[in-house]
Amino acid sequence: MFSERFIRYIKFEKRYSKHTVSAYQSDLDQFFSFLNNPHKQIPAPEAVITHPSQITHYHIRNWMVELMNEHIIARSINRKIATLRKYFKFLLQEGVITINPASKITAPKIPKNLPVIVEDVKLIQMLDENEVFSKDFKGLRDKLIIEMLFGTGMRLSELVGVKDADINVYEDTVKVLGKRNKERIIPINKELKLLLVEYQELKKKQDFFSNNSSALIVTDKGANAYAKLIYLTVQKYLSYISTQNKKSPHVLRHTFATSLLNKGADLNAIKELLGHANLSATQIYTHNSVERLKSIYKQAHPKA
Repeated sequence: MFSERFIRYIKFEKRYSKHTVSAYQSDLDQFFSFLNNPHKQIPAPEAVITHPSQITHYHIRNWMVELMNEHIIARSINRKIATLRKYFKFLLQEGVITINPASKITAPKIPKNLPVIVEDVKLIQMLDENEVFSKDFKGLRDKLIIEMLFGTGMRLSELVGVKDADINVYEDTVKVLGKRNKERIIPINKELKLLLVEYQELKKKQDFFSNNSSALIVTDKGANAYAKLIYLTVQKYLSYISTQNKKSPHVLRHTFATSLLNKGADLNAIKELLGHANLSATQIYTHNSVERLKSIYKQAHPKA
């Protein structure tokens, strides 16, 4: 039902990332599968749906109820609804439909969860003492992974995509390709710069590497690093300083932003460093800072 045309549109014209395109395709496939199962719709459809113009807001609402019954979280449902909104908006622009059935849909509210962070003092201590990292190439690479994520706030997918050529040791910057292929330049601190130089020099000396990867982060055999490698590396080292359940690379991104905010950085500057499209996405870190102020107040004020 014109889904292939829509996918080509977001892939080639909008230039969405392959992960975003894959998510949109999956959401549409799930929705169409639901439409083709009359037993899941109330009331049952009078005819088989073969064209998008036959889809109404009742079909979308029924699908939302089905997702809720399957205990899909509100955030995931909202993403699927956003996919349908964009899909039907595209069909409207193309003249395939005359009414957007998603326009009458209200997405479920998402409970606000504060970003999970680790104590930056403990993190810095672990990195400075350098006792948990082995003295070989693997240990240096693992330390660089932690330093890059905490020192720049970049996403896991962005770190995977960083190449050696993206590091500018003369300008003390790293070039990052973010969401929707949007480039941004992030400054690096002096210690991270020295670590990068040391790591890149050691990487050149690894005679047993089977290829010459242009990627900054590589595996033990010299191949391009993959997301799970970085995820497991972060999980391993955060377990030394944190007992919380969540120990993902995104925790280091949250810690980066919260640390900057706590030390007086401008919210708009943090937005640019993180590569957020809207300031509203960055404002969630202010809640962590408020909670920190409350904690300090309760500990320090005589009447608290």
